[in-house]
Amino acid sequence: MGFFKMFKKPKTEVKLKIPQESFPLGSKFEGTITVISKEEFDATEIRGELRCIEKRRREEWVYNERLRQNVRRTYWDTVTHLSEDLKASGPMHVVPGFRKTFPINVNLPVGGLATLDSMDVNVTWLIKGVVAVNDRPDATSETSELQVFRNSASAVKEVKMLPCEYCKSMMPSTSSSCPICGAPRKS
Repeated sequence: MGFFKMFKKPKTEVKLKIPQESFPLGSKFEGTITVISKEEFDATEIRGELRCIEKRRREEWVYNERLRQNVRRTYWDTVTHLSEDLKASGPMHVVPGFRKTFPINVNLPVGGLATLDSMDVNVTWLIKGVVAVNDRPDATSETSELQVFRNSASAVKEVKMLPCEYCKSMMPSTSSSCPICGAPRKS
């Protein structure tokens, strides 16, 4: 391998296919990664990369020497809530003309965050296919953004209403005190 070749991705086309673009939290689906190679190389792994990233807008006051006063500085905090590698295949030798499709199983956690895009908070779900290569940049597919939402059917639970022992107004069975008189609920 030439010296400059170690800085280039393998001449390989990687395609990720998923059945749709929006999924409820807690869902499981199967996607595929198709690898089409025009070059010979050794792949260490073929995988899908699933990420859930939250960006939150923050502000702080910083003293500016030139202005001799405090100025507001805005920045974005970034937190990765989920970083999962979905293994499709182990090490393999790839030759020119190689073409194969690998299945991947994706499980979205029930307790995850739903996709959100607002002025102050962004929650993004991303997935891409990767052909990992030692000592060279990985060949990757285009990154797809998933729309992840809360399943409204499972989110709505019926709450039983009980009469308050003291004022007789109705209160939810989940509350520890009456919302009207403030008396503690008897068990």
